Amino acid sequence: MATTSGVRGGAGRVKNKNSSAVQVTAEQILREARDQPGGDLRLPKRKIVDSEELSEYRLRRRKGFEDMVRRAAASPSVWLRYARWEESQRDMARARSFFERALDAVAHRDHSLWVNYAELEMRNGFVNHARNVWDRAVSVLPRVDQLWYKYIHMEELLDAVANARQVFERWTAWRPGPVAWKSFVKFELRYGEVGRARDIYERFVREQPMPGAFVQYAKFETKHGEVSRARRVYEQAMDVLDPDDEDAQLLLLSFANFEQTHKEVDRARAVYRFGLDRLPKSEELYNNFMAFEKMFGDHKSIEDTLMAKKRILYEDEVTSNPLDYDSWFDYLRLEESLGNKDRIREIYERAVANVPPAEEKRYWRRYIYIWIMRALFEEIDAQDVEQARAVYRDCLKLIPHRKFTFAKVWLMAAQLEIRQKNLKSARQILGNAIGMAPKGKIFKKYIEFEMQLGNIDRCRILYEKFIEWDPSNCYAWLKYAEMEKSLHETDRVRSIYELAVSRPALDTPELLWTALLQFEIGENNFERTRQLYEELINRTKHLKVWVSYAEFEASSGLDDAGGCQVEQVRRCRAIFQRAFHHFGTTAASATESEEVPRALLEAWLEKEASFGVLGDVASVQHIAAAKGVKRKRSIVSADDAGTLPSNNLPILEAAYDWKMQTLQATLS
Repeated sequence: MATTSGVRGGAGRVKNKNSSAVQVTAEQILREARDQPGGDLRLPKRKIVDSEELSEYRLRRRKGFEDMVRRAAASPSVWLRYARWEESQRDMARARSFFERALDAVAHRDHSLWVNYAELEMRNGFVNHARNVWDRAVSVLPRVDQLWYKYIHMEELLDAVANARQVFERWTAWRPGPVAWKSFVKFELRYGEVGRARDIYERFVREQPMPGAFVQYAKFETKHGEVSRARRVYEQAMDVLDPDDEDAQLLLLSFANFEQTHKEVDRARAVYRFGLDRLPKSEELYNNFMAFEKMFGDHKSIEDTLMAKKRILYEDEVTSNPLDYDSWFDYLRLEESLGNKDRIREIYERAVANVPPAEEKRYWRRYIYIWIMRALFEEIDAQDVEQARAVYRDCLKLIPHRKFTFAKVWLMAAQLEIRQKNLKSARQILGNAIGMAPKGKIFKKYIEFEMQLGNIDRCRILYEKFIEWDPSNCYAWLKYAEMEKSLHETDRVRSIYELAVSRPALDTPELLWTALLQFEIGENNFERTRQLYEELINRTKHLKVWVSYAEFEASSGLDDAGGCQVEQVRRCRAIFQRAFHHFGTTAASATESEEVPRALLEAWLEKEASFGVLGDVASVQHIAAAKGVKRKRSIVSADDAGTLPSNNLPILEAAYDWKMQTLQATLS
C-alpha cells in the first residue's frame, strides 16, 4: 500500500508509489472491526485537558469536515453540519465562511442553506448580517415563498413594521400567488391599516382578475361593513367573468349568498339565473338555486313546474317504449338525485320487469345494467346489504345461462360477499358460475381471488378446470406454468409446458413454444432446448424458428470472456445452412423462393458479422449478392432430376454438385 508523509494543514506527499501486495478496502476493514469480539465502531470518549489538546481536536475535526465536503460538495447537509459545529465552537467567522462556500458549491439554489444561514446570524444577534442574507436570498430565489415569510417574520419580531412592509412590496412586485397577497392584507390588518389593506386588494384584483381574488376582496369589504363596496366588487367581477373558468361557479355562489344574506332576494335570484344561463350546467349551482327557491319561493309551484315536468317527460318515454332502457336510466338518475328511496325502488321494480323478449345477448346488455345499478344503489346509497344480495340473486336466476351469461354479474355478486368478508359465499357464487356458465374472465378472477388468499392447491384445481374447459386457451397454460414457476416447481412447469405443446389445436401456440424454450434455456438445459427446436422445426418450417434456433446455438455457449466459442459458431452456421437448403429446395412459389431466402441470408449475414474473427462474412455476402441480383432457379435435388429434359440433365447435375461443394467449403 502506498505510504504518505502527513503534513499538518496540507496535502500529504507520497513516498512510495508502488502498489501493495495485499489490497485492503475500507469495507473490509470495517467488517473485520465489526466481527471482532466487542468490536465497537464508535470513537471512545475523551476529555480535553489543555488548550493544546483542544487545538489539536479542533484541527482534526476541521480536517474531517473538509474531507467530507470535498467528497460531497453538492450535499447541503454536510455543509450545515460543518457550519453548526463551527458555531458551537463560537467561531462565527469560520461558520459564516463555510455558509458562503456552501452557497457557491450548490449554485445558490438550495433555499434551506439560505434559511439556516440567516437563522445562524439571528441566533447570534447579528441582525444586519441576517438582513443582508435575506436580501441576497430573495434576490436569488424570488419564487420561494418560505424565504419571504422568514424575512418578514424576522422584521416583525424586531418591530420593524416599515421594513416588513417594504419586503412585502418587493414580494408582490414579483406577481406571486394569492397566498402572498392574502398574507400582505393580514399583515396590514394586524396593525389596523384597513385602508392599506383595501389598496392591496385593489392591486390584487387588477393584476390577477381571478374569481377567487374578487371573492376574497368582497368578503373583506363585507367583514368591515362596507356592503355597497362589496357589491361593486362583485359587479366588477361579473364584467370580467370567464364562463370557462373553473372558479366561476364559486364566484356566482358567493355573490348569490351575499345578496341572500342581505335580504336582496330579487338580486340573488337574478344572480342564479345569470349563472344558469351563462355557465355550463352544474349540479351544485342547480341544487343551490333549488335550495334558494325552497326558502324564498313557492315550494309547490317549484315542484310542479320543474320536477313534475321532467317526470312527465320520462313517464311518457318509458310508457311508449318500455324496452328503451336508456330512458329508464335517465329516469332513475333523476329519482336518485332527489333521494326518495321508496320511489327509487319503485322505478327499479318497474324497469327490471321489462325483460327482453328474445333470448339473445345483444338485447340483454343494456337491461342487465339496470340490475347492476339497482344492486349498487342498495349497497352504497341505501346501505342495505341483504337487499343488494337479493338483487344479485334474482338477476342470476333470470339470466338464461344455457344460452349466454354475464360474467360481470357473477363477479360483482362475489365481490359483494368479499367486501362483507363472507369468503364461503363468494366461493360458492364463483363455483356456481364455473359449473353453470364457465367463462375465461370468471376463471381468471376466481384464481386471482384464491391466489391473494394464498390457496395454491385451489389455484391448481381451478387451472386444471380452466384447461379442461378450454384446452386451446394458451393464456390458461401460460398462467398455470407461471404460477408453478413462481413456486420453483420446475418439474411441474416442464410437465405443463410439454402437455400444452402436445395439444393439436392452440389459439396462440407460438407463445407457448417461446415460453417453453425460454424456460429450458433459463434452466441451462441446452440439450433439451435443441430437442425442442428440432421438434418445432418438424412441425413448422417457419423462418423465425430457424433464425431463433440459430440465435440459440450462437448464444448458448458463451465463455467467461463473453465471446462465441468455435463450436457454437459451427452449430449456428449449420442451422443457417440447413434453413437455406430447405427454403431453396421446397419453396412453394417463385416469390417465396426469392423473398424468404433473402430474409434468411440477411439474418445469417448479421450473425456472421457478430462472430468477429470467427465469422465468414465474405462467403455469405457472395451468396446474398448472387441471390439479390436476379431471380435464381430453385436448387434441384437428385430426386427431382428425373423431371428435367434429358438434354439439360448433365449440365444441371454438374452445376448442382459444384454449387454444393463450394457452399460446404465456405461453411466449414
